[in-house]
Amino acid sequence: MVDPIVGTKHLTKVLMDGGIGLNIMYTETLNAMGTDWSCVRPTGAPFHGIVLGKQAVPLGQINLPVTFGDPTNYGTETLTFDVVGFHGTYHAILGRPFYVKFMVVPNYTYLKFKMPGP
Repeated sequence: MVDPIVGTKHLTKVLMDGGIGLNIMYTETLNAMGTDWSCVRPTGAPFHGIVLGKQAVPLGQINLPVTFGDPTNYGTETLTFDVVGFHGTYHAILGRPFYVKFMVVPNYTYLKFKMPGP
């Protein structure tokens, strides 16, 4: 789990999952962030593997800025999240698009990831 700043809010329970090909944001999280729902674009592309044995259809997609790091070494990128209407344990899930955009290398042994410096 990581704790990035998404939009203007500091999220404390975000799962990094290098096996999933999309970034997921839950409606509960968007509502708690006070996000304007007019920013959510409709999409009809279903995905599999999140809800066990079922196909899930997102409510839409939203682009949000995501910031990782500390004041001496940080990175901010805009990520596309698929918004889902079911309940999750985490605030969001970051998949392979996150790894590519931030150019990070995860180390699951130490629960850390490396990202390029300044």
